[in-house]
Amino acid sequence: MRYNRLGTTDIKVSSLCLGTMTWGEQNSEAHGHEQMDYAVENGINFFDTAELYSIPPRPETYGRTEEIIGTWFRERKNRDKIFLASKMAGPGLAWIRGGGPITGAAVQTAIEGSLRRLKTDYIDLYQLHWSNRPNYHFQNYYSFAPSAVDYAKERENFHEVLLALDSSVRAGKIRHVGLSNEMPWGVFEYLKIAERHSLPRIQTIQNEYSLLCRRFEQDLTEIAFAENVGLLAWSPLAGGMLSGKYANGSRPAGTRWAIDNRILFRDTTSANKAVAAYIELAKNHNFDPCQMALAFVEQQPFVTSTIIGATSMEQLRSNISATNVTLSEEVQMKIQEIYLEHPRPY
Repeated sequence: MRYNRLGTTDIKVSSLCLGTMTWGEQNSEAHGHEQMDYAVENGINFFDTAELYSIPPRPETYGRTEEIIGTWFRERKNRDKIFLASKMAGPGLAWIRGGGPITGAAVQTAIEGSLRRLKTDYIDLYQLHWSNRPNYHFQNYYSFAPSAVDYAKERENFHEVLLALDSSVRAGKIRHVGLSNEMPWGVFEYLKIAERHSLPRIQTIQNEYSLLCRRFEQDLTEIAFAENVGLLAWSPLAGGMLSGKYANGSRPAGTRWAIDNRILFRDTTSANKAVAAYIELAKNHNFDPCQMALAFVEQQPFVTSTIIGATSMEQLRSNISATNVTLSEEVQMKIQEIYLEHPRPY
């Protein structure tokens, strides 16, 4: 396992981060505990969760994943061994603070709730899951319309939110701050406001990144390098699509694509062609397709950690083994050729 520095801190986190969002829906509490045990045994010291989880989001499972992590901490008594990240939800879900926006007051309420469920008195990295303003992430790429945003009010909100985060840092409830599903303007404004007012600095950005979604390269790599804001890459297998299990319209029972319609925006003709090409490349070089896809992400110089998720121990073992995969120059060149053929497949 490799370890990378987190932002401008002196903390080293594992290059693979254990994702947790299926615990409480596709996975039981016992499964979650088993995954955490195995991850730690194999060098992972970084877990990522969110108040929203488990997935797909619904009122009945809100906060359940954090609760599962909390019982594991209580039983294993190893909280100090784990770098723990969680996220507060943005607007739009009625069962989470009435669907309201991220505000200073909402930050404090959300942190208290997560601490209670996680059975801990601090969170190492606290992230804003998505912004108040429109974004082009998820299925929003072709409908993104920022012209109506009041950016002066957004800046005021950023300052208010950073003040609340600063209060929680000073109280010892959180230690570092990150963003998720953000865009260049948002990241840079948070950095500027934090520097101007001596408030907590943004250390990480958790955005989607995979062989099928390389938008981060054009969007945020310059900021990542210049400002030491590393990427925590979510969905490195494009919602499982890069495994090939959803090819030709397949929806295996119990899989995410069978239970969560929100992610089907990835199911395009171009994406399926790209997946077929990547799988063929993997087979030609005796790689497991998932391990090749994970190795591609994990070895990018702007990636601090790659978030892996699994619904079975077999998947988790295979995913963690991706750290042993080295992609030759020939394979990397072929990946680039496929990318140029299918640069934005969804």
